[in-house]
Amino acid sequence: MRNLRSKKKIFDTHISELMKSASVPGLSIFIAEGGSEEIRAFGVRSIETGAPVNSATVFEAASLSKPVVVHVALQLADDGKLDLDEPLSRLAGPLVPLDPASATITARHVLSHTTGLPNWRHSDVPLRTYFPPGSRFSYSGEGFVYLQSALESLAGDPLDVIVRRRVFEPLGMRSSSFIWRDSFNDNAAFGHDREGNIEDKFKPDRANAAFSLHTTAGDYGKFVVAAMDGALLSERAARLWMEPQVPTPNGRFEALESTPPDTETGVYWGLGWGLEPDVKTFFHWGANPGMTSFVLATPAGRNAFVAFMNSDLGLNIVPGIVERIMPGQHPALSWLGLSR
Repeated sequence: MRNLRSKKKIFDTHISELMKSASVPGLSIFIAEGGSEEIRAFGVRSIETGAPVNSATVFEAASLSKPVVVHVALQLADDGKLDLDEPLSRLAGPLVPLDPASATITARHVLSHTTGLPNWRHSDVPLRTYFPPGSRFSYSGEGFVYLQSALESLAGDPLDVIVRRRVFEPLGMRSSSFIWRDSFNDNAAFGHDREGNIEDKFKPDRANAAFSLHTTAGDYGKFVVAAMDGALLSERAARLWMEPQVPTPNGRFEALESTPPDTETGVYWGLGWGLEPDVKTFFHWGANPGMTSFVLATPAGRNAFVAFMNSDLGLNIVPGIVERIMPGQHPALSWLGLSR
């Protein structure tokens, strides 16, 4: 017991030092090691109020929203309701009417980030396909918004209802929602920008498959454990979303140029998760204004962590967390530009 208390104290000191050095106000972390699980909380929800983060604090999951939506798509495929290789245009209509290639985008393309679409459209990068769908990787939030339209058309319900019914309720994720709940007001983390200024609170009234999930470290930990176990999926689907589909571009996650870039060594994308095949881990990261998140998991050893940080600088502490919880070579960190 004394050794366990000592180990936790050393870990807590290490995390507190990481947060201080990176100016991260608050952190909530779920840790799974073998058969044991725990949730740890550090720092404050807001530098203005000084209210502490606790195990029930609600954070923005940002892009950790995407694997949850992937899980729904795979369930629908298991049920025979969604063909992963059927063009989504048959369900959601054409995405870009003057771009015939966009009409060939499938759910598999979205899940593996091979749509050819930009991450997000803007004045310099209009919405269109920049390479043939299915040919290579370029991370795309736009693809998930398109998939959302198809899933809602197929199921006849808004995304937040679909996800609640198929994922949150079966897994007991009672503090998770793709739209804002008033019950979150009393214990929600506020985002902080790089200068430490508080961001306006994001309270979505419509789900966005790419980034609107609000949840707790404990709730998302349940989802990650389910992903490691293949819960709620057929054996085939559980295996499929952990199989490498495509290599990632060297040193970046968006690559829209006409000439295919060099690929990253040891980092691939499956159907919903980033993968490190050599060390048999899956991962994902997230970043909304003032909020960051990260997941790393090894199904074979049932080791994983989920970290939510209320700062644009939060990902800077991820390598230090990995060093203590899941040490070893993790090429995903260098791919994302996260090195100690």
